[in-house]
Amino acid sequence: MAFLTIITSIKPFVDPHIITLQRNAFQSWKALGPDVDIVVVGEEIGLAEVCQEMNLRRAPNIRRSPGGTPLVSSIYELGRQASTSPILAYINADIIVLPDFLEGARKAAKKYGKFLIVGQRWDLEVTEQVDFSSGYESRLLERLQAKGGRHHRTGSDYFIFPRDCFTGMPDLTVGRSYWDNWMIYWARHNHWPTIDASEGIQIIHQNHDYSHLPQGQSHHRHPETFENVRLGGGARTAFLLDDSTEKLIPTGLAPIRPTWKRFWREVEIFPLLSLHSYSLALLTYALLHPKLAYHDFRAWLRNRGTGANIQV
Repeated sequence: MAFLTIITSIKPFVDPHIITLQRNAFQSWKALGPDVDIVVVGEEIGLAEVCQEMNLRRAPNIRRSPGGTPLVSSIYELGRQASTSPILAYINADIIVLPDFLEGARKAAKKYGKFLIVGQRWDLEVTEQVDFSSGYESRLLERLQAKGGRHHRTGSDYFIFPRDCFTGMPDLTVGRSYWDNWMIYWARHNHWPTIDASEGIQIIHQNHDYSHLPQGQSHHRHPETFENVRLGGGARTAFLLDDSTEKLIPTGLAPIRPTWKRFWREVEIFPLLSLHSYSLALLTYALLHPKLAYHDFRAWLRNRGTGANIQV
């Protein structure tokens, strides 16, 4: 039995650049060795052929939103059904991982029964098939240091957690904003250790455009993003990496140094996490951030009833 199962959903194997990026990602996951299984969910064009060629497990019959976008809840459900691993990991299909990905998961699983690992990514321009022969880790890290760049600390491209976490989640759509923020919120809501692995796990996002989205625009203002926020409980449940409770560093797990900024953030989210009151969370937010709250209220009045008033 594998220790960890990677679950992913993909873009259709049509655009040559996307094909290259997804094949690179799959190769890096396979390079982690026999302790890792891979389950690719969906019925996208070319998926069956690639899974057969690369010996990947495929899980069809994914549930989708009315707009045809895969649901995260269905992705996780299909991944559980297709695997027996104690630990699951969702990864976006354009992400290259290194051996520290598996090592980080082992460190957390050794200490905790339930947890969530998330982390910051590196961005890198990749246009060709990556060579994953012996020594690929060093070659990739050298290239990353020379030509890569750290992405900002918003948005998450992977999640590692035990298989009995995140069951019964709302039907959030993948590839849109907020669902990754909700993952961090839900871990904190359940008082699971929420681990920022930015220093301990290096993942590489292969840059691409947004031509797969309507009008080639980013997903932040997509209608399904607004629906994600509604289903997830509201904009105040959009948590970020900075809401983690501890961090993973190369030597293991470590506490996050307390700061006044973190203190006031904990005050802000206390009504959500301890009192389970969204109304009190709105009030606390307004008291701590009056200008932002006023701006949000004005936006709500201006766009009332359109769905576009939700601020993420």
